[in-house]
Amino acid sequence: MTTVRASEHPRAGQTLAGSDIIVQVLADEGVDVVFGYSGGAILPTYDAIFRYNAEANDGQGRDPMPLIVPANEQGAGFMAAGYARASGRVGVALVTSGPGATNCVTPVRDCMADSIPIVVICGQVPTAAIGSDAFQEAPVSNIMGACAKHVFLVTDPSRLEATVRTAFEIARSGRPGPVVIDVPKDVQNWEGPFLGQGTLPIPGYRARQQQIDDNHLSDASAVKFFEQFQQAQRPLIYAGGGVINAEASAALREFADTFGVPVVTTLMGIGAYDTTQPRSLHMLGMHGTAFANYAVEDADFLFAVGARFDDRVAAVPERFARNAKAIAHLDVDHSEIHKVKRVSWHHVGRMREALEALTAHGKAKGFAPDYGAWHKHLAHLKRDYAMNYNREAEQIQPYAVIEAINRHTRGDAVIATGVGQHQMWAAQYFDFREPRLWLTSGSMGTMGFGLPAAIGAAFARPGRTVIDIDGDASIRMNLGEMETVTTYDLPVKIVVLNNFGDGMVRQWQKLFFKGRFSASDKSLHKKDFVKAAEADGFAFAKRLDRGEDLEAVIAEFVTFDGPAFLEVIIDPDAGVYPMVGPGMTYDQMITGDWIPSRDATETITPDQSEMF
Repeated sequence: MTTVRASEHPRAGQTLAGSDIIVQVLADEGVDVVFGYSGGAILPTYDAIFRYNAEANDGQGRDPMPLIVPANEQGAGFMAAGYARASGRVGVALVTSGPGATNCVTPVRDCMADSIPIVVICGQVPTAAIGSDAFQEAPVSNIMGACAKHVFLVTDPSRLEATVRTAFEIARSGRPGPVVIDVPKDVQNWEGPFLGQGTLPIPGYRARQQQIDDNHLSDASAVKFFEQFQQAQRPLIYAGGGVINAEASAALREFADTFGVPVVTTLMGIGAYDTTQPRSLHMLGMHGTAFANYAVEDADFLFAVGARFDDRVAAVPERFARNAKAIAHLDVDHSEIHKVKRVSWHHVGRMREALEALTAHGKAKGFAPDYGAWHKHLAHLKRDYAMNYNREAEQIQPYAVIEAINRHTRGDAVIATGVGQHQMWAAQYFDFREPRLWLTSGSMGTMGFGLPAAIGAAFARPGRTVIDIDGDASIRMNLGEMETVTTYDLPVKIVVLNNFGDGMVRQWQKLFFKGRFSASDKSLHKKDFVKAAEADGFAFAKRLDRGEDLEAVIAEFVTFDGPAFLEVIIDPDAGVYPMVGPGMTYDQMITGDWIPSRDATETITPDQSEMF
């Protein structure tokens, strides 16, 4: 949706309640869905949305700003995050004071960690009652201040309109992130003029953003980049989530394809480059493909784009990309440059424009490298160290389930996940032809993310197949959102890979704690997920527990018209491999029983304090 220009605003000069001002600014910002749970301190704004929808209804029962009610405010926050991740637009959550706000702390921190733009609007007790331990009061500014990109407490109602508008500006600009607006109930009830324009004076922030926007890649900088690039025989692009956030995927693909450079991505960067292409090496890192990690070891030039050398990728920074004679780094955030790994060239600015400038410079100079030997080497790596598993096993293998779904979706579905083994299996075995199809909690690793994120994605990408790949332990965190799916008749497909416990924890306990399954084997042995799905109104709710039924059931599940739930009883001993343990390097990668390893090094057990 397009935003309304202030000079044309039809309501400028009208007297509105604070709650109506909030809703009007949301409409002006193009918000077409709000996720939230009501309560006393936010009721004026809920009523304002009801009245706005009643007045602006299209006559066919469709609200311009539907209010989607979750089972829990954490669900609302993750729905807003799923919407933002799938669409690239700002997601909005609307919750009440006290526990309503504190239930959103985890989604806010999750969005901050993964650079996802959402705006969370919290009701608050009346201004005069703040600090008195009033009913359902919580110090939102103090709590959220450490988690969010920015927090506003609105005590001057005349600044409410500008505050809401500014919150959207901060959330979407620069490195995106979550912004929280705490609005006392008396501010929502206040009446005053609607200006139809204006933002808060935040000169320092805007100056920094302007500096980044104005920092165009110079010819001199491009020359220095190509001086290093031209020396390479084995170049590799290392792309992160910043590429997707910057809407720079097309520019990255043009650069890679113009010069024939292979691409690895982080967990958050999946989809930045089409995984079905020959030069895609898929994900690198702790649970990346063996061939991607070996490629990083073999590369002599590494181009990091929108990536931050985090511990899941570069657990031992000085040994990461150890054969690279030069490392270049392109990002939008100054703080990421040299933070973990020192680089030989960097540029901080708009990523899409910088990539386009580099591509244009190389073309203008007639740069047409021949990386035939490198491509052949990588093709051998992909063949010799391909993802694999026991294909003759009697018990259902989770990898086979995902491969079967992938054959139907062919890289075009939106895939959301919880956190755990199923998350990594999905990252390893699904294809993604374009960005914003892969929704997962990366940096925070928040269990319970997948189902509400899939709900948000269903509103962001209507008409797309949306599938939540979840685990029996992870989905339990927000199991109440099953009913949200059926309440709104969303065609979300849910797969629970059930290994009866916390599979990733069990894997670590096997490897590093001598098989002492402390608490990880004591949960979810009696849960009947199919009955739970049926109770929540799923017309399709099945359990798959025989390998010979896999193909037929998956086909029926994927093609079912409407909400569908499938529980798959998988091999409880299935592991996530490859695996690079904390404090380990890629030449110490554990590849498991079914993927060959080219490095016969002794496995080093990490210190127990380095769990995960």
